[in-house]
Amino acid sequence: MKVMLTAARAALMAGAALAVSAAYAQSAAVVSPSAPPAIHSRLDDIIKSGALRACATGDYKPYSFRRPDGQFEGIDVDLVASLAKSLGVKPVIVPTTWKGLMDDFTAGKCDIAVGGVSVTLDRAARAYYSSVVMVDGKSPIVRCADVAKYQTLADLNRPSTRAIANPGGTNERFARQYLPNATLTIYPDNVTIFKQIVDGKADVMVTDASETLLQHKLNPTLCPVNPDKPLQFGEKAYLLPRGDDIFKQYVDQWLNLAQKTGEYQKVVDKWLK
Repeated sequence: MKVMLTAARAALMAGAALAVSAAYAQSAAVVSPSAPPAIHSRLDDIIKSGALRACATGDYKPYSFRRPDGQFEGIDVDLVASLAKSLGVKPVIVPTTWKGLMDDFTAGKCDIAVGGVSVTLDRAARAYYSSVVMVDGKSPIVRCADVAKYQTLADLNRPSTRAIANPGGTNERFARQYLPNATLTIYPDNVTIFKQIVDGKADVMVTDASETLLQHKLNPTLCPVNPDKPLQFGEKAYLLPRGDDIFKQYVDQWLNLAQKTGEYQKVVDKWLK
């Protein structure tokens, strides 16, 4: 009888141990963290597709310019090619306009937006920005004979001043905000807009200081007004998909290396010097 009781007790203990072991395993399966889900990034899509799509207006020298043959050139076109090369893909420029830039970008027509894109809060609310590419600011460009006439914002903001701006970007925004008393013309072609000043059809355009320097080089009768002391602080960067930290970190690191190794400055000098 004693042997039978001992055997029964052993069986009960063995069964209890199995039950406890099973319960522990089940509990561990519930509380143990599973492998985190893979995080999707536009970076993966770009590599998989074999192409980096970059939105650019093609009307803003020296950053992006669309030649008559349809090909794009400029500082940011070259830099997009460098970024694409680092990923082992080909660069594809997607034409856009300043007015339609944000809608095209947020609609997913391109992976990155370049071409002298100014940093603004309304854009930052809809997309990420890369690290700053260039510090710039708004400066006037006028006929060289009129430089002394347009030294200050007060000089510009007069009814006698015929200001001109291209539509949909920060140039138009600046003109409407700071030159309410000037006679403002919104001119649709940012490529030929400076000829309006050369031909005496307008007196001044306020644009990025870097552009005024280039336009002086292209049109010697036009002169920047105090480009080293801009009327408004500004920065330029690239637009990136909102929330995609992986892609942003890659672009920022590529840009950091391009700037530190001198590649970035070499490209800028190619177009500005």
